[in-house]
Amino acid sequence: MPVEWMTALVDWLANTTDTYTFVVKGILAILLVCGLCGMLGSMVVGNRMSFFSDTMAHSAFAGVALGYLGVLLAHSDKSTVAWVVPLVMVAFGVLVGIGMIYVREQTGLAHDTVIGVFFALAIGFGAMLFQVLAVKSSFNPEHFLFGNLVFVPEENLVYLCGLVLVVAPLFAWRYNQLIFASFNPTLARTRGLSMKANNYLFIILLAMVVNVSILAVGALLINALLIVPAAAAANLSRNLRQMFWWTVGFCAGSGLLGIWIAHELEVRVDAGDPVKFGAGGVIVVTSVALFFASMAGGAVWNRFAPVLGLPPLPRRIGGHVHDPTCTHDHSFGQCP
Repeated sequence: MPVEWMTALVDWLANTTDTYTFVVKGILAILLVCGLCGMLGSMVVGNRMSFFSDTMAHSAFAGVALGYLGVLLAHSDKSTVAWVVPLVMVAFGVLVGIGMIYVREQTGLAHDTVIGVFFALAIGFGAMLFQVLAVKSSFNPEHFLFGNLVFVPEENLVYLCGLVLVVAPLFAWRYNQLIFASFNPTLARTRGLSMKANNYLFIILLAMVVNVSILAVGALLINALLIVPAAAAANLSRNLRQMFWWTVGFCAGSGLLGIWIAHELEVRVDAGDPVKFGAGGVIVVTSVALFFASMAGGAVWNRFAPVLGLPPLPRRIGGHVHDPTCTHDHSFGQCP
């Protein structure tokens, strides 16, 4: 039933805007993914967990293989693949995320070390089951890596809408506590906030967003949308509120601008038909271009702000942010 509703919505939007249904589905997928990535991206960058999304992508590959293996062993009808494989993929990704937090708490190792261990586990497990995908399934590695915005199944849009309905209320409800746990753990502990509960909640939400989004836009694009817009936002932000909204704006802007460029831009090879660039790759390049533009914009602002009597942007020193207008050196966003 939800798939039928989504199909009807896509057809109505296509008829209303006088465009193709595949264009509408691609834009809807990008807007939903960008909204999810924009919400969580600033915390991923703030927690220095940029490598985490890459590990989630590899664990998603292993989860897909595990899902297909389960379907084959159970001799289930192929129609069950459409919901069993995504369910197993998300569940496996959540378990990997929870495992990272648990191992880090038990060993005291740095984030990057623990992530590297689980990265190796995901690659090894996926390689072990690769023959299942290569021989016994219709899995397309190219679509998994690069996505296919020209053909986004309606069920993937339904999954994304459902995820938005789950993540957005949870994120709004726990936003302040998640911010404290991410950017100032010491202050969070003094206020009696549960660091463990917030860390696990953040990892579970992030694992769900990465794995479900991969179904629609591919692993490489989701990695870029989680990290690059938030990094660009950090170049122009004075506090966490600004960083959050800049991240959402950069994410959605790069997604929509990238789709438009991919639709308009084409090259001719020899005398053949024109060839268009892949929309996912164009979106990634666009987001990186916005990052460098934010660097230039921040430098120009800091150059002329004192002349105009405006406050300069904070400077990053050793991973922390120093605000020249603040009397102390705080973690990002703690200066008023």
